[in-house]
Amino acid sequence: MIANVDIVIACLYILFILIVGLWAGISHKRRSKAAAADEYFLAGKSLRWPAIGLALFATNISTVHLVSLAQSGFDSGLLNGNFEWMSAFTLILLALFFVPFYIKSGVATLPDFLEKRYNRSCRDWLTVISIFSAIIIHIAFSMLAGGIVLKTLFGVSMYTSVIIISLITAVYTIIGGLKAVVVTESIQTIVLVTGAVIISYAAFQKIGGWEPMVQVLQQEGGMEKLSLLRPHGDSSGMPWYAIFLGYPVLGIWYWCADQTIVQRVLGAKDVNHARVGSLFCGFIKILPVFIFVLPGLIAYALTQSGQLDVSSLQTVDANGNTVVQSKGIYTLMITQLLPSGLIGVLVAALLSGLMSQVAGALNSVSTMVSYDVYQRYKPGTTDKKLVQVGKIAAGVALVFSLLLLPLLNKYESIFIGLNDIIAHIAPPITCVFLLGVFWSKASAAAAKHTLWWGSLLGAIVFAVNKLVPGSLLAQVPFMMMAFYLFCVCVIMQVVLSYVFPVQHTAESKNLFWTKLSEPFRMKAWSGPGNYKLLTVLLLMVMTVLYYMFK
Repeated sequence: MIANVDIVIACLYILFILIVGLWAGISHKRRSKAAAADEYFLAGKSLRWPAIGLALFATNISTVHLVSLAQSGFDSGLLNGNFEWMSAFTLILLALFFVPFYIKSGVATLPDFLEKRYNRSCRDWLTVISIFSAIIIHIAFSMLAGGIVLKTLFGVSMYTSVIIISLITAVYTIIGGLKAVVVTESIQTIVLVTGAVIISYAAFQKIGGWEPMVQVLQQEGGMEKLSLLRPHGDSSGMPWYAIFLGYPVLGIWYWCADQTIVQRVLGAKDVNHARVGSLFCGFIKILPVFIFVLPGLIAYALTQSGQLDVSSLQTVDANGNTVVQSKGIYTLMITQLLPSGLIGVLVAALLSGLMSQVAGALNSVSTMVSYDVYQRYKPGTTDKKLVQVGKIAAGVALVFSLLLLPLLNKYESIFIGLNDIIAHIAPPITCVFLLGVFWSKASAAAAKHTLWWGSLLGAIVFAVNKLVPGSLLAQVPFMMMAFYLFCVCVIMQVVLSYVFPVQHTAESKNLFWTKLSEPFRMKAWSGPGNYKLLTVLLLMVMTVLYYMFK
């Protein structure tokens, strides 16, 4: 339980975000002359690079990350930091190769882009997958992580606390649209990072610095916890080659082809703002390893040295052994390492993660339902009606997400559960987007069948893994499973593209690169805002970091 002052700080923060969100959305609509639907869903395409970068980061980083990355740091060290640092490379792909087509085609949704590159069937299928993935991955899992933390801190029912916070978030999201989401996400990013830095500093001070932590790891035989790249046969199931083969399948879907994330880019003022905003997010993604994952590793060292009391998290497993239920390690660090007052700031940071993720996903769901579902069957729909439909869709998505919480709570690790689902959803989508942008012969019929049968294959494999735990498929780590499914989808689309040759439309013939050098010949800003310079700099920084923590 936490002190009253911390509860007051958390409540004031929630009220502040609600007021700012409503003000940003309503005032922006009053000032703008853009069509109502364009204004509501894409902020009138007025977003600049700082807001885009911060909003991308905030939509990605949720309470799931604060809680589960600390848990993974405690359990396996820096290993899952790969999901943060590898994202920098996929953000480069987004900025260089995908953004120009997204902005040039003027699409409001990624399913819309898929229709322009392929056909209507591809759009319909991606819409369904994207809506359900937003509800499950971006909303429900965030609610679950937030609920676990709030229950531990406040002693109230997980469902009660999550429902209250989610409803408050839904109010400003549904009323204010994307502008409200982006403005509040920018604030929430600052609060979230500040809170994470505070707990990281407190943990670092408690252990006494880097060397004392390393000494504890040496004594416990846990030096491998400092490595991001593990050898073949590592108990984590994620050796170095699984990272480099499997992550791009997950990452390209998440950062380049997922509506919830990319919607911030679609609202950009122009191509350069979209590109620089994406790269800016790539630089910010360096932070999570140090402020989300590392604190969990320090918590492990503090536990081993007797400086952190984890008795409240201990339980007895099926074999009679005492084990630590590390889901609650982040909450434990907050209550044991921070004084009253600062605890309130950390609670605000956790709420920021929950609210920003839910807000972004609700807005993307409402956009897809309005543009990709309702407008298809009623093409003459007014902007006012589209906005109304989007608001209703957001409300329904919120309720459905709440109903999923008991099912998702069965995962022992939130982060592993999240990526396990993504690994079976992403392969066919990553395939059709990559081949669509880089291969002129990728045909509409081939893409359609790849999406259909690739998704079915992923669902079957996922079901077998869960229903038959001891099967051969269940023994394949999810990262490698993502790669294998992707390879099957690529073979399927390539073969089918020759069976059903491409027939380009006036639009589709302009939505793929003929040469890999083309993206580098486009007009860029001069000075430090040059996207080519930023790309090279980000690649250099990531190479150095991986060398240091290999």
